[in-house]
Amino acid sequence: MADNVQVRRTPLILAQQVSHRLSRWVLGLVVFLTMIMAAPPNVGAAPYAAMVIDARTGEVLHSRNADTRLHPASLTKMMTLYIAFEAVRNGEITLDTKVKISRNAAAEPPSKLGLKAGQRIAFRYLIRAAAIKSANDAATAIGETLSGSEAAFARRMTRTAKALGMSRTTFKNAHGLTENGHMSTARDMTTLGRHILYDYPEYYNLFSRKSADAGVRTVPNTNRRLLAAYRGADGIKTGYTRAAGFNLVASAQRGNERVIATVFGGKSSTSRNAKVAELLDLGFRRAPSHAKLRRPAQPPYQGNRGLGTQVANADGTAGKTVRVSGLVKTSLRPKQRPESETQEPATLLAEADTEVDAEAIAQQVAEAQAAEVLATDVLAAEATPQLDRDVLRASITAAIEEAEIVSAVAAQPTTPIAQTLARPRPFTGLRPQARPARLAESQDAADPEPVIVTRLSTSGGRYWGINVGRYGSRYQAEKVLLRTALAEMATLDGSLRKVVKTPRGFDANFLGMTKESAALACRRLTARNISCETVGPS
Repeated sequence: MADNVQVRRTPLILAQQVSHRLSRWVLGLVVFLTMIMAAPPNVGAAPYAAMVIDARTGEVLHSRNADTRLHPASLTKMMTLYIAFEAVRNGEITLDTKVKISRNAAAEPPSKLGLKAGQRIAFRYLIRAAAIKSANDAATAIGETLSGSEAAFARRMTRTAKALGMSRTTFKNAHGLTENGHMSTARDMTTLGRHILYDYPEYYNLFSRKSADAGVRTVPNTNRRLLAAYRGADGIKTGYTRAAGFNLVASAQRGNERVIATVFGGKSSTSRNAKVAELLDLGFRRAPSHAKLRRPAQPPYQGNRGLGTQVANADGTAGKTVRVSGLVKTSLRPKQRPESETQEPATLLAEADTEVDAEAIAQQVAEAQAAEVLATDVLAAEATPQLDRDVLRASITAAIEEAEIVSAVAAQPTTPIAQTLARPRPFTGLRPQARPARLAESQDAADPEPVIVTRLSTSGGRYWGINVGRYGSRYQAEKVLLRTALAEMATLDGSLRKVVKTPRGFDANFLGMTKESAALACRRLTARNISCETVGPS
């Protein structure tokens, strides 16, 4: 009986076990789907785009998805700064103008300078913070100061973009945080970088500073790693949001060559910098050594015209409203006087000078006579063979006669003075004398023996280096050197990257180091599983 009961219970137990397993599987599936749905939609890789141009000519050297509209992130601040430079140059504002920070600007999320509502700060510090720190609160303050509101400034930004040829760009704010419709392309941002470089060269040095005083504190450059690691790099701007990925517009100059490279959608700041370095290398390989500079055409200044904005004063109070209807559209040229077409220039001069100061002319005659006496004394005191006495006297006599003629003309106001003075008179003055023989002989003398100047070495014992591997091509070795420099900046900063060709391949070396710094670099690289060995002086 007991056995029958056990047999009858077995299907029930099996059903319970299957139900338990099924519920666990369903629960796991629900948890998995919940995690996927809860993840931010932009965690995946942002779309990639790139552009490389020869900055001197604008020639495209490389492009990929360059016309795809993507999120520019803080590359937006390049346009904010472009308009700020334009406003200073055209007198809208000065660099020393004190700007009052609004609540809207102070409430912007990081990255930020930490400005407080109601605080006053010089306009130059807002520019530095936006360019170097990529401060969102500073960018918003710039826009509100110049156009009255951030929305009006965004319209000015879009209009300026169209004038620069950035046909696929639309701005909605001054800082670049993700907003619907706020889009640009790699091509347009490359164009903007080139205009900043050539339209406002006096401000371009901002983008190469490793840090700067922003009024309230010193801020570091968000692009300092690439500036330190890539030879010739001097700008321009980084950007990051989840929707955009890691963006960068970079420029570098080597000799006569200058290249601008843009990357959208990098996976990290390190990989983005490495990719930009590769693109810059590609640009320098493809760019000609010599090219005629063709500056981009700078658009005409419009300011806030046509925006219908009310520009606030620096103290935050409402300023004047810019109106379009009352603007002067044309400026008439002044017409030439009819009489000027028939009258001779000498006659006009005579009419203008009908009265002559006779006393002034008499004084000139007296000065000329005194000069004759002085010249006679000098000739008597110094019998210089190179100076002809008769010629000197003739020159002074001619000057006196001419002064007397002018004096006689002054006594006759009806005679045109200009016609009398216009008469050609033969030159009787001094002529250049020949070079003395003693000076000519001294020039023919033999040059002194050259002096060889030597100096002590300033290398400071930097004869050591490290080797990070041997590779099959020069390009691969340079690529490894660049990535290693970006990964280990603490000990490799200031060293020289050099690829040495050997019969077995291409050695990737860092040179110009001391023995201690080379050993320290190798220990740090070995700890990161990067092969390394020190290279001593040969």
